[in-house]
Amino acid sequence: MRLAIATDAWLPQVNGVVRTMTETVSRLTARGFEVEVVAPDRFTTIPCPGYSEIRLALAPRFGLRKALHSFNPDIVHIVTEGPIGWSARAWCIKHHIPFTTAFHTRFPDYVAERTPFSSNAIWPIMRKFHSRSHAVLTATQSLRNELHSRGIESTRLWSRGIDHGLFHPRHAMHPQIANLPKPVLLSVGRVAVEKNLKAFLDADVAGTKVIVGDGPARAGLEAQYPDALFLGTKRGAELASIYASADLFVFPSKTDTFGLVIVEALACGLPVAGYPVPGPIDILGVDGRSPDGRLSEPVGCLHENLVTAINQSLKMSRASAAQYGAQFCWDACTDQFVAGVEDAFINTREQRQATAA
Repeated sequence: MRLAIATDAWLPQVNGVVRTMTETVSRLTARGFEVEVVAPDRFTTIPCPGYSEIRLALAPRFGLRKALHSFNPDIVHIVTEGPIGWSARAWCIKHHIPFTTAFHTRFPDYVAERTPFSSNAIWPIMRKFHSRSHAVLTATQSLRNELHSRGIESTRLWSRGIDHGLFHPRHAMHPQIANLPKPVLLSVGRVAVEKNLKAFLDADVAGTKVIVGDGPARAGLEAQYPDALFLGTKRGAELASIYASADLFVFPSKTDTFGLVIVEALACGLPVAGYPVPGPIDILGVDGRSPDGRLSEPVGCLHENLVTAINQSLKMSRASAAQYGAQFCWDACTDQFVAGVEDAFINTREQRQATAA
C-alpha cells in the first residue's frame, strides 16, 4: 500500500504527536508499506503564534499538491488540523482519494486558553475538518465518546506505546537529580499555559520540583519559581534516566488527549499523580488500577486536589508502576493504525465498485 502522511507536526519538534508519528512510520516501513511524509520541512515556514519553536508551513498547497501527485498514494493519513492538514484534505476531496484523520490535540481548548474565543466556537471548525474522513483515529475511548457528542463520527481507537529498550527503571542516577532534596517530583512536557504547570509549582508539598521541557511559558515560570529546577528539553536515554531518577511523576494537564509521558514515566518506575480527567483516567483508571481494574494495587492517584494526589502516589510501588508501563507497546498500536487505514481503503474501493456496477 502507498500511504502518504500529511502532518504539521514533525521533527525537530519534540512532543507526543511527533513521537507517535515517527514510531508509527518506522514500523509501517518495516512492514512493507510505501510511506511518504509531507511535513513542514518541505516548505517555507513561519513561527506559530505563541509557539516560536513550532514552525507552520506557509502557503503549502502548491508544494503539497505536487508531492502527492508525484507519490500517487492509495490513501492519505492527515495528522493535524494545520495548514498542511487542510491542504491535504482539499487535495484528497478534489481527486477522490480516501483519507483518514487523527485527533491528537485538544485544539479548541488550546485556543480558549490564549484568546477571547470559547472552545465551543472552535468545535464547528473541527467538525468540518474531520467530516469527510473515513476514520478519525483517537487515543482513548473517553475521547471517542466526547468526539461523538461533538458531532465527529467514524472514530476508531489508536492507542500509544513506548520504546521498551529505552524506557525502563534500570538507568543510572542522572547527575542533575542525584543530590536534590527528596522526594523529586518530575513533570515532562511542553512548558505552556495549557499544561497547567502552575498547579504543580504552587502545590505545597515537600521535596524538589523538576520540569523537563521547553515552551513559551518557561521564562516566566522559571523566574516566578526559583526553587524549581528547569532542565529544558531532554531526549532519548537522558530523558529516560531523568524519569528513572525521580520519585514521582506529576501530570497537571487537564487538556491532553492521552499523555504519552505518563506511560513513559510508569515504564521507568514512577507512580503518577494528576487530575481525574480524560487521558490520565484512560491510562490509570479512576482508582489508579487501570481502566479495567486489572492491577492488584494502584500505580497512581488522580484527585481534584493535586496535593492529595501527590501525597498518595508517593506511597505506591515503583515496581508495579514499571510492570504496568511496560505493557504499552508500539507494535500493538501500529496494528490499530493499519487496521483503520486498510479498512478505510477497502471500504472506499468497494463503494466505487458498487457505484460502477
